[in-house]
Amino acid sequence: MNVIREDLNALNARLKVKVSPEDYQPKVSETLSKYRKTANIPGFRPGHAPMGMIQKQYGKSVLFDEVSKMVTDAINNYIFEEKLNLLGNPIPVEENGFNGDFSNPTDFEFIYEIGFPPSIEVAISNKDSFDFEKVDVNQELINKQAEDIRRRYGKLVSTDEVQEKDLILGRFVELNDDKSVKEGGIDHTSSISLEFLDSEDVRKLFVGKKVGDSIELNPDDVSKGPKDKAAMLGVKEDALENVSSLFSYTINEVKAMELAELNSDLFLKLYPDATVTNEEEFVARIKSDLEKMFEQDSDKKLYRTIYDSLMEKVNADFPDDFLKRWIKQVNDKPVTDEQIEAEYEGYRNMLKWQLIEKTLFDKHNLVIDQTELVNFTKHLLRTNYANYGIFEVDEEELTQSAMKFLQDKKQTDSIISRLAEDKLINLFKTEATLKEKLVSYEEFIGK
Repeated sequence: MNVIREDLNALNARLKVKVSPEDYQPKVSETLSKYRKTANIPGFRPGHAPMGMIQKQYGKSVLFDEVSKMVTDAINNYIFEEKLNLLGNPIPVEENGFNGDFSNPTDFEFIYEIGFPPSIEVAISNKDSFDFEKVDVNQELINKQAEDIRRRYGKLVSTDEVQEKDLILGRFVELNDDKSVKEGGIDHTSSISLEFLDSEDVRKLFVGKKVGDSIELNPDDVSKGPKDKAAMLGVKEDALENVSSLFSYTINEVKAMELAELNSDLFLKLYPDATVTNEEEFVARIKSDLEKMFEQDSDKKLYRTIYDSLMEKVNADFPDDFLKRWIKQVNDKPVTDEQIEAEYEGYRNMLKWQLIEKTLFDKHNLVIDQTELVNFTKHLLRTNYANYGIFEVDEEELTQSAMKFLQDKKQTDSIISRLAEDKLINLFKTEATLKEKLVSYEEFIGK
């Protein structure tokens, strides 16, 4: 048996596998002999049926199976021995991909097409300059975070006058165009949270109003789409087309959020490890947590900045026709050429970044070893335990849990992807020239 490689260009080649009777006949004869020993053929004891009958009944299918196995093994061995770096897997060529006749077997020839990734040059050095934005964790931001925390752990109390973040319980009454009450119209009690209204103008309609006051209101202005509007008015969604846009809304009750007190009870709820015991430590912890959070956000934004730059700068041609045919063949469900064309650019960009990432790893001697995988997984598990209030975990038990977790290939691939991103971020921060820019939180998220 012989495997011949024919290069079509830098990105495409063909593998021709020639199989002769001398290659497949011994294996076919051996398999048919095994069939003969167990074949249950009427009129013959097991193992005594004539070989000609066995050959007639099973010969063609056995020949096909054995030749197919031999060809697959030959191609896989060739790829391994030649250390070929392929995109996808070998696929039969569309035309003349097979020569031979399994009904009258002699020599066979199988032709497969293979695709290669392009060769690129990319590295990171101090000649590469990028903006590196960092959030200014100022007192205003700290105060806002402290208020959000206190609000989250606060309680609702009744009040007489509406403020801009209050929760209102009121009565919707449907009106006619002349603002009279619509006979048989909607009359339903619902709550409105002013804090989450999109429109500042609508919020101002409520601020300063008191229990018993009424305002004219369009339910669309205080709901988040048809489903929410229907629930707010107490009707089915398909009935909305007959509903007026003019309602009166009478305030029955106003609930204000009373912020949680800054005391030992709150600190213990927030930090069960008792690392925060007073207001000064609370403020310092908020500042530290925000800085850590925004540091991660800054790193991810830097990663995206450099990702975009490299994707634009690096030119990489791919064997597109081959890849499209390969995608179509390996897809679990039937896929049309139109679907492939619509999604191919995204797939191609994914391959391009994988190629850039691999090249950067090779150029800068970056590796992800098993120890890193296990330690990172243990870190994830510790975080999960901490979320349930478990801070002390046996190290051996944690290691065993991590190893079991990594048996899931999907989970392992996800962790490898995160580790690869972390390593590239560290590479960018140590090798590239970064121009640090201190920006406000609003500027940071607005870009």
